Amino acid sequence: MGLRVVGAGFPRTGTTSLKAALELLLGARCYHMTELLFGRLEDAVVWRDAYAGVMPDWHGFLAGYAAGVDWPMSQFWRELSAAFPDALVLLSRRENAERWYQSMDRTVLRGARGLARGDSGGEQPPGLATATPEQDRARTEMARAMFAGAFDGSYDRDSVIAAYERHLTEVRATVPAHRLLEWQPADGWAPLCAALGLPVPDVPFPHEKGAEGLSK
Repeated sequence: MGLRVVGAGFPRTGTTSLKAALELLLGARCYHMTELLFGRLEDAVVWRDAYAGVMPDWHGFLAGYAAGVDWPMSQFWRELSAAFPDALVLLSRRENAERWYQSMDRTVLRGARGLARGDSGGEQPPGLATATPEQDRARTEMARAMFAGAFDGSYDRDSVIAAYERHLTEVRATVPAHRLLEWQPADGWAPLCAALGLPVPDVPFPHEKGAEGLSK
C-alpha cells in the first residue's frame, strides 16, 4: 500500500477530522501528529533527521498508511508527493487566515513560544505516551525544527499569518491542478470523495477535536 493522499495543510485546518474521514474512506490508517505523540514515539528520530535533510525510505516508513495530514507530514509535502506520484495533494485551510491564526494562537503556538523560551513547550496533551530520554530529546529537536521551518522563529500575529499565506501560495503554484484539492472543514465529504473517485458515506462528516498541547 502506498499513500493515496498527501496532506499539505497546516495544523488547525481540520486535520484531526480529516484523519478520521480519510481512514473511513480509504479503509486504512492516516498518519497525523497524534500517531507520533500517542504511540509511535520512535518516529521522532526519523522526523528529526528528515528536518536535518536525511530522508527516510518513505515507502517503508509509512507502510500501512494510505494517507497523511498535519505536521510533520505536511511539511514534507514536496518529498512525499514525489515519492507517491499518484497521490492526491490535499491542501486543507480555514475559511480565512484570521480564524486560522486565532485557533493556532490558543493551541499550537503556545508550544512554539514555550520552546522558544526554553521550557517544555506548553501543556502536554492528556494520554501522551511515555518517551525514553532519547525519544524525548528527538521529540524536542523535531518540534524546534518544525516550528522554525514554518515560522522562522517569529510568532507574532502578522508573521505567522504571512507564513501561512506564503505556504498556501507555494503549494498552489507548485502542485499540478489535477493533483491538488483545496479543502476546508465546511466542505465535508463531497470534494474529498469526488477527488478520490469514491462514494459519499452515509454518515455525517467527522468533527474531531485535536490535542491542545504539543510534546516537547
